[in-house]
Amino acid sequence: MSGLTSATTAAKRLLLGRPFRSDRLGSTLLPKRIALPVFSSDAMSSVAYAPQEIFLVLSLAGISAYSFAPWVGLAVAVVMVVVVASYRQNVHAYPSGGGDYEVATANLGANAGLTVGAALLVDYVLTVAVSVTAAAENIGSAVPFVHDHKLLFCLLGIALVAAVNLRGVRESGFLMAIPTYAFILGVLTMLIWGFVQIFLMGRDLQAGTAQYELVAEQSDLTTLAMVFLVARSFTSGCAALTGVEAISNGVPAFEKPKSRNAATTLLMLGGFSITLLLGIIVLGERLSAKYVMDPQSELAGLPEGYQQKSILAQLAETVFAGFPLGFYVIAVVTALILLLAANTAFNGFPVLGSVLAQDRYLPRQLHTRGDRLAFSNGIVFLALVAMGFVIAFDAEVTQLIQLYIVGVFVAFTLSQTGMVRHWTRLLRTETDPDARGRMVRSRIVNAVGMVMTGTVLVVVLITKFTAGAWIAVLVMVIMFVLMKMVHRHYTAIESELEAAAAEDDGVLPSRTHSIVLVSSLLIPTLRALRYARATRPDTLEAVTVNVDDRATRILVARWEESDISIPLKVIASPYRDVTRPVITYVRRIRATAPRDVVTVFIPEYVVGHWWEHILHNQSALRLKTRLLFEPGVMVTSVPWQLDSSNRAAKRSEVEYIAPGDTRRGFGVTPPRDEP
Repeated sequence: MSGLTSATTAAKRLLLGRPFRSDRLGSTLLPKRIALPVFSSDAMSSVAYAPQEIFLVLSLAGISAYSFAPWVGLAVAVVMVVVVASYRQNVHAYPSGGGDYEVATANLGANAGLTVGAALLVDYVLTVAVSVTAAAENIGSAVPFVHDHKLLFCLLGIALVAAVNLRGVRESGFLMAIPTYAFILGVLTMLIWGFVQIFLMGRDLQAGTAQYELVAEQSDLTTLAMVFLVARSFTSGCAALTGVEAISNGVPAFEKPKSRNAATTLLMLGGFSITLLLGIIVLGERLSAKYVMDPQSELAGLPEGYQQKSILAQLAETVFAGFPLGFYVIAVVTALILLLAANTAFNGFPVLGSVLAQDRYLPRQLHTRGDRLAFSNGIVFLALVAMGFVIAFDAEVTQLIQLYIVGVFVAFTLSQTGMVRHWTRLLRTETDPDARGRMVRSRIVNAVGMVMTGTVLVVVLITKFTAGAWIAVLVMVIMFVLMKMVHRHYTAIESELEAAAAEDDGVLPSRTHSIVLVSSLLIPTLRALRYARATRPDTLEAVTVNVDDRATRILVARWEESDISIPLKVIASPYRDVTRPVITYVRRIRATAPRDVVTVFIPEYVVGHWWEHILHNQSALRLKTRLLFEPGVMVTSVPWQLDSSNRAAKRSEVEYIAPGDTRRGFGVTPPRDEP
């Protein structure tokens, strides 16, 4: 086992680096220039597929419906402005990192907070799944191999982003910064050059899909149906808002002043996202770019073997015609930002999971930081669940996006409702006119946000429920119930322990009865006997189980010939089982003297190789497991370190210097001339 552990440790150090001390947590805090790519890559990358989804939905009504695309984009931008303004209030009022969960819990109650927690956890998982599948689609537009092996690309992408985040928040931030800023700069350059060519140079730019005729599935829509379709395209475009809430959850990761830096980062996020979103939609509509669900049936005049490119790839191909490098740069940075957009979820999910675990709604392991001061368990859990979603939906972004944004708008709405109540409560006691004025303005901002996000949530549920959003809602309900059950379990355990403490009379056991299990007269057994005797029990006896008559007779004979003064008791075992006869014997002692404590000493080998565990300690392991369920019984393992374990311990030994050791002269290598 130790050999396997050493190999695992070496691989872990190679992938993740050396562990960080807890007192280095402050050095992992993020400046704004790094916090922007860490917490905003999701919202930034959403502009790569949100416009595409708007065009995709509108294509159902024919080419004429594309004229609604800029207006739909403008509506999404308005919602973005309101949400960013609202969350700037959140980060100032609740900078502890609980985000929407903390706001809802503090102002609307535990159930509302838990609803927000379940919604955000599901949304973070879908963020990872949607981001990597969109990355596969975009890079597949330029590299056919990725298009043909999309699922494998997505799984490897999730594993890569998870590994980067396991190295620590600050390190992942530096790695995310270059692709994020490259994407922003690349797309801005493409948009500016495209509009310059159209409006200043008078060129008639047309996307490659402009020559194909759009065969509408529903060309004779009624007015009501058309409104429903436009509303559905609006909800698909609202995917651009995902990730805004991550900053409010990640305020503790910012450098001081934390809340002000977080608010500034929110402002930068909103500005970049709106600019890129509207730019792509307007340019796409101007170039007559088309994007459909099934090109073979919805586009007429296609050449044989046609492979549909993403909207962003179509724009880059057209704008940078005659300059292939520009197209490939956009394809690469888009794929990278979409892949790394999952990083937002890998920062938000573990932090939220830690907060929920601290409140006893999730297993406590999610509250623990790993070697690199990241919430490693949350990162690994998120990666595995996201992989499950990608496999279940065969890495199809159009299917996954139907499940998307439901959770985030549930969180948006409840959070803004909680903030309205927060300001209302403070206004009841605040008397300073300036402070009251600021609170009133903040309440108005959050009230507008509440109404707008609530309206979008209703539209999302109406337009997307049957298309797949019901799956996300169902998963949220399941998560809510599971977290309630976890909390009920922890609460029940606490109540049980408190009740036991109240009934405990504090009286010590009357006597101690020690039993040493014997299978041979080798040195591990003799050590166990000495240790048991050193505890000075009232009664001490050695016990062996007769599973082989000849071996037992030999053991008894050698025992009697030795100078051991402790009696050896032989327990019969007609069915050659060791565990049950020992349990029965211990229960008999407890029944005879209920106030006695029984201590069972079990000799064990400490081995250095994983395969040695197969050869040793199996009976001891089974017996210990069963004895732990017996009240009034203690189990003491008496280890005997084999040579293989000693060698393994030396190989894996790591010097540990505690605080103050250097000052006291411990852990310091003496100079060569000292003895």
